[in-house]
Amino acid sequence: MMQNAGILFGMAEIEIVQSAFHVNGRAAPFYAAIVDDARAGDTKLVIMFDEPDYTAVLSLDTLLDVEDVSPELHASRGDLFDDALRDALWYPEGEE
Repeated sequence: MMQNAGILFGMAEIEIVQSAFHVNGRAAPFYAAIVDDARAGDTKLVIMFDEPDYTAVLSLDTLLDVEDVSPELHASRGDLFDDALRDALWYPEGEE
């Protein structure tokens, strides 16, 4: 299910392309989002759990091009993406 497509954050620096909620079995549920990061000129895969500051960010471009998950190639700060995207993913307008 696509949610929040086209929402811009931080003066149009981060755009949610697509997001979806994952129940995740007996483990903690999470949102997965594909976001365009204009500052970095990169597309990111953001995994955000329900607890604040439990956010992982990987370069989707690097995952597809190099197939590498090493931290040297994925230096995005999860806390910054958490601050910018948490309300839009977990608490969209009009829903409670």
